[in-house]
Amino acid sequence: MTAEDFQNGQVLLIDKPLHWSSFQAVNKMKWALKSKLGLKKIKIGHAGTLDPLATGLLIVCTGKFTKRISELQGQAKEYTGTFYIGATTPSYDLETEIDATFPISHIDDALVAETTTQFMGEIDQKPPVFSAIKKDGKRLYEHARAGETVEIAFRKTTIHEFEITRMALPEIDFRVVCSKGTYIRSLAYDFGKALGSGAHLIALRRTKIGDYHVNDATQIADFENTFQL
Repeated sequence: MTAEDFQNGQVLLIDKPLHWSSFQAVNKMKWALKSKLGLKKIKIGHAGTLDPLATGLLIVCTGKFTKRISELQGQAKEYTGTFYIGATTPSYDLETEIDATFPISHIDDALVAETTTQFMGEIDQKPPVFSAIKKDGKRLYEHARAGETVEIAFRKTTIHEFEITRMALPEIDFRVVCSKGTYIRSLAYDFGKALGSGAHLIALRRTKIGDYHVNDATQIADFENTFQL
């Protein structure tokens, strides 16, 4: 593909690696495109942030196709991952240390199956305090890291599918298909609470956005090293 192809617009599927921010991944691609094509400027952006502790599908749009980002962000997303049952963290994932532990001896297959049904359809969800949502001009994670308490409003979100794929307490593997704006970390926290225990997210992978699948995505290193320009 030529510089003109990328300026006219491309949709690129990337398998974001663990510990990378979505911003880092896009920047790495932007640098690769500019250096290989000799471009001074190129528009590039992603359609939906993935946390550094998550892996999986990142849709990256270039050139004129950056106008499609909002459309792509609005599509349903599929995730797989693992809840750790019996303990919570302030960030609802592994970014922060465990702050409380809870019993799990009462949890069995029947309780997990019944609890899963409580999260189907439209639900009220409160975003994690460690998130990039702005409140009073600052990101929520900035308030959290400063030790400030802020009131976070519930938001409507939709869980289209919620399947338990492995149960080996204290770990529970899952697959979720959900609407834009769903926080899987919040789902982990709320799921643990609904079980009469606690939980946090220890693994997350985005597998689909609309009809785009991570199986068709490219690794960042492969994009840099072998992408034919």
